[in-house]
Amino acid sequence: MSIAIVILNYNGRHFLEKFLPDVIRRSPGTEIVVADNGSSDGSLAYLHTLDKVRVITFEKNYGFADGYNRALKQISATYYILLNSDVAVADGWLKPLRTYMNEHPHVAACQPKVRSYHAPDKFEHAGAAGGYIDRYGYPFCRGRVFGTVETDHGQYDDTASIFWATGACLMIRSDCFWQAGGFDGRFFAHMEEIDLCWRLKARGHTIVCVPQSVIYHIGGGTLRTESAHKTFLNFRNNWLLLFKNLSPEAFKAVAMRRRLLDWGAACHFLFTFRPQNALQVFCAHRAFRRMKPDFLPDRQANMQAASAVHPEGIFDGLLPKSYYLDKKKTFSMLKDSITNASPELPASLNSDH
Repeated sequence: MSIAIVILNYNGRHFLEKFLPDVIRRSPGTEIVVADNGSSDGSLAYLHTLDKVRVITFEKNYGFADGYNRALKQISATYYILLNSDVAVADGWLKPLRTYMNEHPHVAACQPKVRSYHAPDKFEHAGAAGGYIDRYGYPFCRGRVFGTVETDHGQYDDTASIFWATGACLMIRSDCFWQAGGFDGRFFAHMEEIDLCWRLKARGHTIVCVPQSVIYHIGGGTLRTESAHKTFLNFRNNWLLLFKNLSPEAFKAVAMRRRLLDWGAACHFLFTFRPQNALQVFCAHRAFRRMKPDFLPDRQANMQAASAVHPEGIFDGLLPKSYYLDKKKTFSMLKDSITNASPELPASLNSDH
């Protein structure tokens, strides 16, 4: 079973210099590939000093989604591990992932436990111990709900079936990746892994978090949290995500409330002196309306391929209400309302490694 660890780089030489040597040293028996998205910061000069790294170069920045698609088409492996450049891997990080996937052929993808590089006792925002989503498109994680990030006390150390796995470190069977259509390059960046995982879940696949594997993620390495462009991508792509993966009836049922919630988010940006972020909410809506016709064939294909209309892992409620009004700030407070939630897999599917 061959494994290719694939790192997509865009002007991240400082991250490569800091983290890549340990990835090489702590990932025996794998192919290490760095795909460069048209960097101009000397990344390629540094990469060419390394003997154990295969380098794929692109002439421009294709974004996270299409950059990975283009790179993975040039890589032959049983498993891909998509790894962010701003990730520190722990000793022995790879073995639990590899062992679990080898022993559970029905599982399409998995992720490790993701802790914060700067606060190692805490979960990291983008992934934590596995992702879920509410019926209105708000993503959250075991260990992180909106801005509440938990300290890791081992409370999520069970191997869990999840709705989406983080793109910061995603291990996926190559055949499943391509059978589901790969990433949607039109997303460019943000939420493309949730879209891919939703397609996998709808097709009857299982996705898990294997917390015996631990990585440490800086996060926000390309776009800062307060970036107006990041606001645009998150809001636009969230609408695309819902439109592609919900039936027309289900989408219609959630769209009106989501519009109101987004207007509320724009007002919040204004009241917190971020007018550019507020403007980008409306720009995202306009972009979604313009792009929507192009996604009709994708929605139809997804509906035809789906074997699960309402896949496991969707929170059957409105996350902002639960969080802000009902004061349910952690995953453990929400898990009973998640569709067919199984925080721990059956014994036959869960093993210690």
